[in-house]
Amino acid sequence: MTLYVLRRLAIGLVLAVLVTFITYLLLSPSFDDIVVSKLGPTGATPEAVAAVKTDLGLDRPIVVQYLDWLGGVLHGDFGISYFTSQPVGDAVASRLAVTLSIVLVALAISVVVSVTLGVLAAYRGGAVDRIVQSVSLIGHLVPSLLIAIAFVYIFAVKLGWLPATGYTPLSEDPVGWLKSITIPVIALVIGGIANLSAQIRGAMIDELHKDYVRTLRTRGIGTRSIVLKHVLRNAAGPALTVLSLEFLTMLGGALIIESVFALPGYGQFAFTSSLQGDIPVIMGITLFGTLLVVGVNLLTDLVNGWLNPKARVL
Repeated sequence: MTLYVLRRLAIGLVLAVLVTFITYLLLSPSFDDIVVSKLGPTGATPEAVAAVKTDLGLDRPIVVQYLDWLGGVLHGDFGISYFTSQPVGDAVASRLAVTLSIVLVALAISVVVSVTLGVLAAYRGGAVDRIVQSVSLIGHLVPSLLIAIAFVYIFAVKLGWLPATGYTPLSEDPVGWLKSITIPVIALVIGGIANLSAQIRGAMIDELHKDYVRTLRTRGIGTRSIVLKHVLRNAAGPALTVLSLEFLTMLGGALIIESVFALPGYGQFAFTSSLQGDIPVIMGITLFGTLLVVGVNLLTDLVNGWLNPKARVL
């Protein structure tokens, strides 16, 4: 398992290098436009553009520029934003913390509710199963953002219980933080429950029809023990894969959520930086995003190996 983890980490680092290098290549044709945007329309004379490109090192060969950036990253230096002069590492980390505080809470709620619904639907069947399937269908058909807007109207505008926009850091006011993320979390949870509960239900039903379940029953083991100790554990593999994909989906959906609710998060920051052509920030966002994907996939494999020893790769 240790060798497997090291190999996956090595592959992840190679992937991060390839993705960031390709990103830099794609950005290179727009260097002049980025400098013009930095100088402004009135100050963007040919001489000024050339001087700024030299000052920023954008007149050097692309490979040299990338290796210089990569060398800085290896020493913990992610560069400085062209437009705000803020260290990229600090800027990305602070905004990623906002996004993760929403996504992780939404994911945790989705897991608890989805496992409960999926297990009940597979175990009970009948009316319970139909209700769970209906909930999943509604979650797929009704846009989660539409439901979130309805919550804003009811709980923020009409009742005044929750803020409609803005974000309060957890370190400043835990209660204010919880209130500020409640509606955005709901917007993410709806789709998460729809996807996860359907997957868990299907995996549980498949496991309940396997021979080992009948064998356990003939030995006098109770149904509840079989479901919770054996069936749920074996059904967790496919569900974990969907869970990792759902995490990435929520992370991608953060762009819309952050725009609607005025949250200073990772997605909104990436969108703004891309429009500006802030190369150091774009590279930092790309690197952090790639490493986050690699880390989530690796964690999923490790948990799957712990739950199911047959899935372990030595």
